[in-house]
Amino acid sequence: MSAPPPWVPRRGPRPLGLHLATVTAALLSSPAGLPPWRSGWPNWNPDLRERAQALHRDLAGADPDGLRRALDREVRRRLDLMLTGLERYRHHPYRRTLPDPPAVWTEGASRLLDHGPDGGVPVLFVPSLVNRAYVLDLSEERSLMRWLAGQGVRPLLLDWGSVGPLERRFTLTDYIAGRLERALEAAVDLTGRRVAVAGYCMGGLLATALALRRPREVASLLLLATPWDFHADDAATARRAAAFFQPFGPLVEAWGELPVDAIQSLFAQLDPFLVLKKFSRFARMAPDGAAARAFVALEDWLNDGVPLAAAVARDTLAGWYGRNDTALGTWLVGGLPVDPRRVAVPTLALVPGRDRIVPPASAKALVDRIPGGQMIVPPLGHIGMVVGSGAEQGVWRPIAEWINLTG
Repeated sequence: MSAPPPWVPRRGPRPLGLHLATVTAALLSSPAGLPPWRSGWPNWNPDLRERAQALHRDLAGADPDGLRRALDREVRRRLDLMLTGLERYRHHPYRRTLPDPPAVWTEGASRLLDHGPDGGVPVLFVPSLVNRAYVLDLSEERSLMRWLAGQGVRPLLLDWGSVGPLERRFTLTDYIAGRLERALEAAVDLTGRRVAVAGYCMGGLLATALALRRPREVASLLLLATPWDFHADDAATARRAAAFFQPFGPLVEAWGELPVDAIQSLFAQLDPFLVLKKFSRFARMAPDGAAARAFVALEDWLNDGVPLAAAVARDTLAGWYGRNDTALGTWLVGGLPVDPRRVAVPTLALVPGRDRIVPPASAKALVDRIPGGQMIVPPLGHIGMVVGSGAEQGVWRPIAEWINLTG
């Protein structure tokens, strides 16, 4: 895998302009909150009210000009720390150079990557369509695929690739009843046996539909942070994501895809100040340390997204997030409803308890509908469950044990 020269600045965090504008506007507007705050406004969130009242008492006798100057210094300090972290990230020398394993099947932009060993229990890993598959093979230190290969498992990772001229015309049915089913057939032909299927995030929805359509070839089903009831935790946020798509629908249809930066803008709504927090933290790290390298590796993956085919964007945003088609039983693949109550293979769901991208209530709704479905709730986040420091014990080992047990 070729890598760009280390002196080429990175593009991320994407979309950079949105992140900078959000954080800068919020911090620079802080002084405007002093006068109303002194008069007792706003009405604080109950979780913050007690702290706000204590702060109000502590600063009751403070000099107004001195307080304003202190606030100005703190705003400048936080901006400087974040910008320092951004600059260090954009010029960090790390680049992912981990070579891909051999591709045993290709179609269009997609590849099936065989992490071996030949005699291992086969499992087809299905990642999301909106992120690169290599989060499961991120680095030499953090690779679920390579770790499983040492545990008697043969991971076959489906790398969807980017959206090309062919994929721009795809619907979810084209991906599932077409490309994913053919990848499964290739895995079965390669190994000569039924294979386990593991889906991560959106990939879990695709894997569930696959298990329903091809139960004879699927040995078991693994669901990693897979959403189902998109309105279970915060219906208003889900509907906002759907509303985001509506005014741009005609443009997306004309382009044939929803661009990466638009997708990243949707994720930014979950925590508009995440960039401030994480790059301020990065600025405090030793630039040549292991923690900084791990941060850059993950951030590079986050910013290396892929667009969504127009019809897939419409069906996921308007259908899943807006109407909640999955939970209502109205999501169709090839004209047939995806009904988890008909899943007939052993199923294990790993539902990270600290997931902010897929709320646990959304993921639990899926496993609760699958007959005999089992569930593990590791105390991890959505991405931390596959690359975090607690991933091996909380997620990787249960995956290996399940595959070896059911394969």
